[in-house]
Amino acid sequence: MENELDEKTEIRRYYIHYDDYDRRLDEWVENSQLRPRKVDEFSQEAAQGDDTGKRLKRVSRAEAQAESIHVNDEHAGLDEESIKEHHEATRIKNIERVVVGKFDISTWYFSPFPEEFRHCKKLWFCEWCMKCFRNQTTLHRHNRKCNTKHPPGDEIYRKDNISVFEVDGKGENKQYCQNLSFLGKLFLDHKTLYYDVDPFLFYLICHCDEHGCHLAAYFSKEKQSQDEYNLACILTLPPYQRKGFGKFMISFSYELSKKEGKPGTPERPLSDMGYIAYSSYWKYEMLDLLAKHEGEISIKDISEWTCIKTEDVVITLQRLGLIRYWKGDHIVSITEESLKELETWREKQKNNKMLVDPLKLQWTPQIYVKTWF
Repeated sequence: MENELDEKTEIRRYYIHYDDYDRRLDEWVENSQLRPRKVDEFSQEAAQGDDTGKRLKRVSRAEAQAESIHVNDEHAGLDEESIKEHHEATRIKNIERVVVGKFDISTWYFSPFPEEFRHCKKLWFCEWCMKCFRNQTTLHRHNRKCNTKHPPGDEIYRKDNISVFEVDGKGENKQYCQNLSFLGKLFLDHKTLYYDVDPFLFYLICHCDEHGCHLAAYFSKEKQSQDEYNLACILTLPPYQRKGFGKFMISFSYELSKKEGKPGTPERPLSDMGYIAYSSYWKYEMLDLLAKHEGEISIKDISEWTCIKTEDVVITLQRLGLIRYWKGDHIVSITEESLKELETWREKQKNNKMLVDPLKLQWTPQIYVKTWF
């Protein structure tokens, strides 16, 4: 347990991590919030330990099965010593709260801000240019000079009150992308994109009103990916979560892939919630295609038409039980049960205002040429 003494109030605070819970729930508490634990409390927990252990094992087994489908180790490529160093360096979250626009948000994880900000308990961001400040007064002074009302970059999509801006991590908006990455890391546990933003494009999803285009979510994408990744990092800011922005970004990333004319896949590892969201997208995209298509269709056809990478197509069809062995060959067929599920899904989508409209996407893929030195 870490502790510190607040120099202004002279009140000692303790950093608390709750075993078996995500680190986003870690928090600093004051001495007055702590109480001694009685011996019988430990005895009661010990008596319940077997049942708790069984529940944890069942959850772990289910997660392991999901991750066995996709190589999804959050520490992939790191040796044991590197994992230990990463965990120790990021164990205690440094920034407790951030203010972005009208939202005062509690943070989840550590983020390696520059030294001048690293030990501030609260930071203020200009939601338009993403500059960071240590107090509200300095932010207000900045706002009198910052006369933009939307993010930098090119607006490539606008439908109703949803807008998408594309920002290049290299060039005049590099500082914006770095600060965005620092902000994003406060809500992402295992991403390491901070300073090296040059190889990436950032797609900022904004909620627009009479005051401007307010950042709600973003995802990044490599300009050149040897692994055919069409999405690297994805985040919806907490005030906008559970409103459909995550599914919107997944769908939008594949619309970009369709414009490029090549199948894509998200960068691994996927979080548990990320895997669920992608599995749902792949499932209904394929069911919708199979329900509309007449005649023979191959795995390659499905991949080319949906721009979902072949490996993801095969895994999804296998999970749905739609690949069958018939007359000495493997075929793809859709079941009555799947058709009923698809119709239910289509009915729900009729009132979904967060569906991507491909006709509203005004975007031409850039051609990047490698430079050898």
